[in-house]
Amino acid sequence: MAGPMEQFAVKVLHPINAGGYDLSFTNSSLWMAIALAAVSIFLFVGTARPQLVPGRWQAAVEYVYDFVRRMLDENVGPEGRRFAPLIFAIFIFVLACNLLGLIPWVGAFTPTSHISVTLGLAMLVFITVCIVGFARHGLHFFSLFWPKDANIALGLFVFIIEVLSFLSRPFTLAIRLFANMTAGHVLLKVFGTFVVSLGSFGALPYVFGILPLSVNVALSALEVLIAVVQAYVFALLASLYLNDAINLH
Repeated sequence: MAGPMEQFAVKVLHPINAGGYDLSFTNSSLWMAIALAAVSIFLFVGTARPQLVPGRWQAAVEYVYDFVRRMLDENVGPEGRRFAPLIFAIFIFVLACNLLGLIPWVGAFTPTSHISVTLGLAMLVFITVCIVGFARHGLHFFSLFWPKDANIALGLFVFIIEVLSFLSRPFTLAIRLFANMTAGHVLLKVFGTFVVSLGSFGALPYVFGILPLSVNVALSALEVLIAVVQAYVFALLASLYLNDAINLH
């Protein structure tokens, strides 16, 4: 029986080599493409025929977009609305990857359970924040790391801490999402194995297997909640980082 870590193995589906670089199409690439297709269909169906009184699909699309826009209004202010497409795209893509990875029996793969994917998204946010900060404030952007009216000794001490904290943001952002998705899927696999093992005693299969099965059902519901919450947390922290770049406080 496959171990709990087997589900995270990246498998090459179609080898591609370009200029000495391995650009092979993998199961991770496939499920990111499926997530992108699912998001595209959701948005296209919801906005193909906009109506004054929205139907279910249109209402769902508008709700998700308004949710992201309100989050930016609350954490960044009116100037944050220009970044709504970026935060919306990150939120809905992460959400789709998280939820698709919970589909059973189809070999579903969770791209966000790999640090390379989550770090790529986190670096996109981090680079955007740096570009916006320097483009808007120039070298005054460094005032973000210096406490106002502080003396030199205390200011230098806090400056070092703030710079290290700022540089660690993409890593903490990536690790948070990666660790939560990985841990949840490992637990689902472990308790799923208990269901099969304890239910194979023969005489009382239901008695022995019912407890881990119940736990797995509860964990599945919890994982759906975590999938949504982690997408929200990722988008929320990206909004807070943009707030620093725009407002410097």
